[in-house]
Amino acid sequence: MKVAVSGTVAVAGLRRARRVSLYEIRLEDESGRLKAIWFNQPFLKDTLTKGTRVVLYGLVDVDAPGSRQLALTSPEYEVLDEEDQASLHTGRIVPIYEKLGPLAGKSLRRVLMSLAETIPDDLPDPLPAEVRSRLEVPGRGEALRRAHCPAQGDDVAALNAARSPAHRRLILEEFFLFQLGLARRREGVRGEQKGIAFAITDQARESVKRILPFRLTGAQKRVLREIADDMRSPHPMNRLVQGDVGSGKTMVALLSIVIAAENGYQSAFMAPTEILAEQHFLSFRRLLAKVPYPVELLTSALKGKERREAYQRLASGETKIAIGTHALIQEGVAFQRLGLAVIDEQHRFGVLQREDLRRKGFDVDVLVMTATPIPRTLSLTAYGDLDVSVVDERPPGRTPIRTEQRPATQRREVLELVRRELGAGRQAYVVYPLVEESEKLEDVKAATEMATEWARALPGVAVGLLHGRLKAPEKEAVMAAFARGALQVLVATTVIEVGVDVPNATIMVIEHAERFGLSQLHQLRGRVGRGAFASTCILMTHGRLSDVARERLGVMVRSDDGFAIAEKDLEIRGPGDFFGTRQWGLPNLRIAQLIRDRALLETARIEAFSYVHDLVKAPPALRAFIEGGGWERRFGLARVG
Repeated sequence: MKVAVSGTVAVAGLRRARRVSLYEIRLEDESGRLKAIWFNQPFLKDTLTKGTRVVLYGLVDVDAPGSRQLALTSPEYEVLDEEDQASLHTGRIVPIYEKLGPLAGKSLRRVLMSLAETIPDDLPDPLPAEVRSRLEVPGRGEALRRAHCPAQGDDVAALNAARSPAHRRLILEEFFLFQLGLARRREGVRGEQKGIAFAITDQARESVKRILPFRLTGAQKRVLREIADDMRSPHPMNRLVQGDVGSGKTMVALLSIVIAAENGYQSAFMAPTEILAEQHFLSFRRLLAKVPYPVELLTSALKGKERREAYQRLASGETKIAIGTHALIQEGVAFQRLGLAVIDEQHRFGVLQREDLRRKGFDVDVLVMTATPIPRTLSLTAYGDLDVSVVDERPPGRTPIRTEQRPATQRREVLELVRRELGAGRQAYVVYPLVEESEKLEDVKAATEMATEWARALPGVAVGLLHGRLKAPEKEAVMAAFARGALQVLVATTVIEVGVDVPNATIMVIEHAERFGLSQLHQLRGRVGRGAFASTCILMTHGRLSDVARERLGVMVRSDDGFAIAEKDLEIRGPGDFFGTRQWGLPNLRIAQLIRDRALLETARIEAFSYVHDLVKAPPALRAFIEGGGWERRFGLARVG
């Protein structure tokens, strides 16, 4: 267990063993002695000297297997001098603070204790009295005092777990304030902001039937109905569509675009990469062949005269559907009558880029899509002001994907498995993390080199190479060749992570799988199993695995449920790393933690969305925070959908 102990250094000494320095002391008080040891911190010989009064905090365990002696290993320490007040640093429940600027340890504790003692009982409280009563939490002043100055009888375990009444109150306050701002924004969009009221006409229904290549699943029908209801509304749509890989989200988006086109409006479809934009363009053009909606591709590859002419067609309204990358939000791009903006794989874009696309029209309907299932905890924060639809059903005929973890020593068996699939007329993906050799990751084989190795290992087999550094026409040619079966094996980097759809591909080999995140592994695996044939994903690992890597790969082998995988990914990596950057819209939380406090987040959200209609009677501190710019300053970036 973790303990705090105080006493006097009775014995101290520095010694070396196998190129490691060990500084060891015996701490003594009237109850006995306790050993403490630090590794490679020789400077402690000048600080923790014999006779020094000190407080230690850390994990206590047996000194050695079979020993009855206890020891602290590398504990935190504070030296006490004669001026220190025993009541402040020892003999009570002592709060431990992270360093704050130049202040740390005793100095910081002294300052915060002094401040906490001056907090008045009538401190302005942004949490309404009726909400406090329902949640059974103390007032703000009492909560702040008790968090910094716990009473002698308070539960130390609850304090350390941030579950004391004081902590619970402060966490609920932070979540309540954030969710109230989201609730207020959603109410504003629904009640005040005027948008386009699209008509769902018989002609639109007929157009939808004409382009549908298959029957929609129940989930697709449900989500399309939710989108259609939003589009009928006179207020702008702001909807997130989540769906696992291969669930058919793109078809739902295309049918939404048809509704906009039938009403005489243009649509913009923004994808994160050129290769994905090109695939959507070719797919949309093929599916829309029976209806008169011109489709335009706008990427950075478009230059000179071609680009000027494409811009003119867009500005004149001749182009009804624009598909592209960041090129869609460039300064020169203007729409005549933009009505619907669709953002695919939205987590690849910053919130400001999404806002730039929305502003290309006037209060346009916005549909954001992701094939990276977002845990409910994050969807209530990063997308708390969006309506959420989930495509949670796979199209009929899809077979489950078998996932295996194989060490690199079993490469021959993996090659044999690939040969068997190719012999049955199927195709294979081989994914590598890099394009060329890297000095930092010398053991990672580059995709360019490995394409040659796979061609050598599979004589007579057509092997292609696809990576992000190829020019757009080269990428398109490689993908087209693989799609029509001219290439049997596609060696690629993670550019195939999303959007690639080749039903005949049944085997995916991911090299150095231990280097990929869970979400990325799941996306890559989703490139196979898209047809009626049994499919396999091989996770090839190299060298000794870390505990985290072993846990990730175990999750992949056991589950193919993207939402379950996303929850586990959130647990392993934490919310900051889940999105990679704060710009994705995560709130700047000071006290609350999304994973630890997810149950309190749900509670605060219910209270906030219920209270938004009672803001007229809100206490002054709450009204000032919401209306006086406090919410924007603290949580503003998270509000862009």
